[in-house]
Amino acid sequence: MLTSLRYNVDWVLFGALLPIMGAGLVTMNSFSPDNHFFDRQLIWVILGLSVILGFSFADFRFLRRTDVLVALFGVGTFLLVALFFVGTTVHGSKSWFSFGGISFQPSDTMKIILILLLAKYFSRRHIEIANVKHILISGVYAFVPFLLILLEPDLGSAMVLFAIWLGMIIVSGISKKHLLIVFAIGVASFALLWTFAFEPYQKQRIITFLNPLTDIRGSGYNAYQSTIAVGSGELFGKGVGYGTQSRLKFLPEYQTDFIFAAFAEEWGLVGVLMLFVLYGIVLWRILANALVGASNFEMLYGMGLAIYLMVHFTVNIGMNIGLLPVTGLTAPFMSYGGSHLLAECIGIGILMGMRKYSRAAHRDALRNEFVGI
Repeated sequence: MLTSLRYNVDWVLFGALLPIMGAGLVTMNSFSPDNHFFDRQLIWVILGLSVILGFSFADFRFLRRTDVLVALFGVGTFLLVALFFVGTTVHGSKSWFSFGGISFQPSDTMKIILILLLAKYFSRRHIEIANVKHILISGVYAFVPFLLILLEPDLGSAMVLFAIWLGMIIVSGISKKHLLIVFAIGVASFALLWTFAFEPYQKQRIITFLNPLTDIRGSGYNAYQSTIAVGSGELFGKGVGYGTQSRLKFLPEYQTDFIFAAFAEEWGLVGVLMLFVLYGIVLWRILANALVGASNFEMLYGMGLAIYLMVHFTVNIGMNIGLLPVTGLTAPFMSYGGSHLLAECIGIGILMGMRKYSRAAHRDALRNEFVGI
């Protein structure tokens, strides 16, 4: 067992995750002496790390089967539909199932399912990706959960699904002409969403993003307080437990959406740069594992996972420093919440499980391999 752990687990990746999770825990614990966020998150962190190690022993080649992925996609879609009937509304979005003191957000697991499904689809049609029909068909796969999540409404998670789809068709080898068509469709879709789908508060968030100071007492308050917290950290920060914006409750959702701002206030620029290096190591190791995948399916899955985490990281940091609108996306492995953390750890765990058979494949042979059903 110890030998299997030694070779199956990417310990550089695993080691980079530990301080990121630890940074979230330390920041949560500094809010107040008796903080239930820390206690609950510690349980989720232990569970998430156990999932990564446990999944490293699994053989995930069964995920190459179309029937398995279709079943997973069906279950994920069913859960998204069920939200409209039995879901719990949180902050105006009906996107959670609540079971006693435990909540579950199906959109988190759907992101992993979509990555797997698109990896399967593009791995079989890699050489035919220039055919626009494959872009359209894969777009339908992404559009179904995208629409359901958008109607909850959860704009942030919906846009992550769109980014996963767009990123994966790009790495699959889409032509420049078709890429322009995709962007044109995206612009047209945004115009339609703005006219018919976006709620007034979502429109106001985007407008406020252009100039947060126009409404600092209203929709721009969160972004304004977040930028104050980040800037007040200066070079070395105020010290753990001395972040006034979070401790005095000026900074809203300091344990989830704006935990980066709370961290930056206490640790300063030096701490932020160290955090960025750790996230960089995580993305580097994910891509490194993807490049030695046993087939195009494993390679595309790893790239999709990197896109998913990169989008969450970029958007969360962007909204914390006032460069992007507030969408409610969490900081990967750092923000409070078991639902997103478990989904991220499941994604990493699947990648670890794929390592055990990746070394058996020859690099040169991988370039011409296409997976069938």
